[in-house]
Amino acid sequence: MDIRDIIRAIDSQNYRITAHGDEEAENDQLDFEEIFYSVRNGEIIENYPSDQPFPSCLIYGTNVSGEPIHSVWAYDEENQRASLVTVYRPDPTRWINWREREKK
Repeated sequence: MDIRDIIRAIDSQNYRITAHGDEEAENDQLDFEEIFYSVRNGEIIENYPSDQPFPSCLIYGTNVSGEPIHSVWAYDEENQRASLVTVYRPDPTRWINWREREKK
């Protein structure tokens, strides 16, 4: 999966936000513009190629204030459509440099 595909989908407004993604954004007081900003300036840190119905990935990025944001996006290549599955402010005790999961 290529982050540029997700960015193109966002920029062309060919995306959807799942109910779970909407709920999690609200829970963490994230607005969609800052989520989109974090994707445009972010990087894929995990890929989930076998997710159904479409492959997905975890993106790490920051908002304009430099605060870390993780978002999971699925991508339908046939329709070039991205779906925000979930989003959250990562817990610093569970991540190393926001990119690598802390080993238990």
